[in-house]
Order: sequence, then C-alpha cells, then structure tokens
Amino acid sequence: MDGSTLGEHLEERGVTRRSFVEFCTEMAVILGLGSAAAPSVANALATQKRPTVIWLEMQECTGCVESVLRTEAPTIGDLVLDVVSLDYSDTLMAAAGHAAEKAKAESMAKNKGSYILIVTGSVPTKEDGIYCTLAGKTIRSHLEEAAEGAAAIIALGACAHWGSVQAARPNPTGAVGVRDIIKNKPIINIAGCPPIGDVVTATVVHFLTFGRLPSMDREGRPLFAYGNRIHDQCSRRAHFDAGQYVENFDDDNARRGWCLYQVGCKGPATYSPCPIVQWNQRTSWPIGAGHPCIGCTEPYFWDTMSPFYQRLPEVGGFGVEKRVDTIGASLAIGAAAGVAAHAGMTVLHQIRARKSSKQLPEHDAAAQEDSNNG
Repeated sequence: MDGSTLGEHLEERGVTRRSFVEFCTEMAVILGLGSAAAPSVANALATQKRPTVIWLEMQECTGCVESVLRTEAPTIGDLVLDVVSLDYSDTLMAAAGHAAEKAKAESMAKNKGSYILIVTGSVPTKEDGIYCTLAGKTIRSHLEEAAEGAAAIIALGACAHWGSVQAARPNPTGAVGVRDIIKNKPIINIAGCPPIGDVVTATVVHFLTFGRLPSMDREGRPLFAYGNRIHDQCSRRAHFDAGQYVENFDDDNARRGWCLYQVGCKGPATYSPCPIVQWNQRTSWPIGAGHPCIGCTEPYFWDTMSPFYQRLPEVGGFGVEKRVDTIGASLAIGAAAGVAAHAGMTVLHQIRARKSSKQLPEHDAAAQEDSNNG
C-alpha cells in the first residue's frame, strides 16, 4: 500500500523476521560487509518504502533478464512482489502496447526523482537511432526521458556498458553504452554477458541501505563484486601454478580438471565474482563446467578478448612441476648477474673517485688534504 514501509509490507505478506534477516545476511556477505552487518542492513531496509523500478530493454538478447530471473535470494517473485515495485519491464509485465507505456509514464511522474532505472541493451546512435524503436520513438529518447527522473541508474550487462557484440567491429548501428549517453546521473555497471543476478539484488540492497551506489572501479563496476580477478579466485589456480594445463578439450588433462589457460581462458585478465558467487543458485560457473572464461565483464571483450580459444600473451607465474630446474638456473644466473653488477659499480665508483682527485687544481688539492687532516 502507498506509504507503507518495506518491513510492514513484508510482514503483511507473511515474511518472518528470521527469513528477512537471513536474506540481509546473504546480501551483507556478498557486499563484503560480513554477516555481522546483517542486523544493520535489516533495520535500514525495513524502514524503506518499496523502491520503484523502471526497467528499459534496448538492443539486447534478453539474457540479462533471464539471469536476474535465476537470482537465488530473493527469487524473482520475491524481487517483484516484496523487495521492489517493478512498474515497467517489457519482458516481465502483463500489460503490453499503449497500456504498458501508460503505466510507465504514470510511474515516472509519480515517483520522479526517487525511482531506480535499470537498463539492459546498447543504444544505437547512427542514423538518429532508427535501429531500435519502441512505441514510435527511438530507444535513445526513451532512455533520456526515463533517466531524467531517476535517482540512480543500473546499467545491467555488457551491452548496457560498452555496447557488447553490437558495438564490436564494424559496429553498424553505432551502438554505445548508457554512460556514453547519460552524463548527469549516478550510473553503476553490473558487468557480464550476462551478469550474475545476485549482484544486481545486492546493488539494490546497498542503494536502499546507504542511500548511494556502492564504491566502483574506474569502469563503473561495484568493487564488492569486481574487485578481484577470476585468476586469483579460481578453483583451478593450483594447476596453473603447477604448470598443469588442458591442451585440448577432449584430452585427459581436461578430464582431470586442469587449468584452461592454454585453450583460451581469459581469467588472468578478467575481474568478476564468478568463482565465488557462481550461477543458477550456485550450481556452477563456466570454468567449473569446463569452459574457459571469455572475459565478458571486461570492456569491449568481443574485440579485445577474441579469438576466444587462443591463449592470452604470457601471464606472470610459473609452473612448479614443469620448470623447477629452469627456475633454479634462472635464479642462479640472476644472483651471479647481481654480484657482477655490484662489483662493476664498485670499480666504476673507484675509477671516478681517482679521476676526480687527479683533476683537482693544485691549491684545491692542498686544501682538501688540510681538510682531511682536520
């Protein structure tokens, strides 16, 4: 009901305090706050009024919507009915056509300045944006209109950040991300193709709890989710360090679960929470299922990370089992080189000192000797 808080609404729907705190505990952990912060998150959320969400879908495949549908906590039913008021979404709402556009306009007017705008898909800019239209208007005009009254914008998925596959060379539609169009609103990028649904939920919870978007990296991604490389959290990292690699997808090394670096894994260059949060209610994740990471959380990955099944240039690290003799020899050579360099610098210093003393004028040399004698 209008004016009721989220806590009151949850109580009316039969959600127990214990279930609510459990949800807040999971969100606090994902946000990196720790489980001890759960009561504070719960108290802050309970006093909030149900946030209104407008969800625009532009040039995209609907994969991001599908990902959010599979968020673990809460489920999509909880997300729509209990946590947020999803007033507009092409895919999820029952209304269509004029009724849908009317609902969006009314919601934006009623909640101006306070609603959250979620955007999936890229924005075409060539030929006045005619490559994607909705209700007789370009999607760019819909975005600019909805952004004007938004409190914050969540750009969801690689298409909404950097244009994704539509923006890959030669980019025939002039596809760009939300940040290239909207300059005067706080925008956060939930990266991935598609992103993990739980990260979306956690970002909304952070905004409601603290009244601001989470801290971000230079690409506008929330640090709580994208602050670490996949490579540093990967369950196969020990095999990388041991020099144990899959050479072909059907070889024995693949069956043993060895590192996928040689068959194109982009984990060493990719920042994402995939190894920790995982997908589909923590069922698995790409590398866990035997497929190399393609770097989909990184800018313009269709161009910068392809060919997807060719390995990256040399990555720092060494294989302990395969290269221990080489490493030992290299360290010995390095030590010898260091000793030689030190000796060389010592000799050079002595030569310079002798030359300096010989070049002193006679009266300066005498003065120097008097000074040395005290």
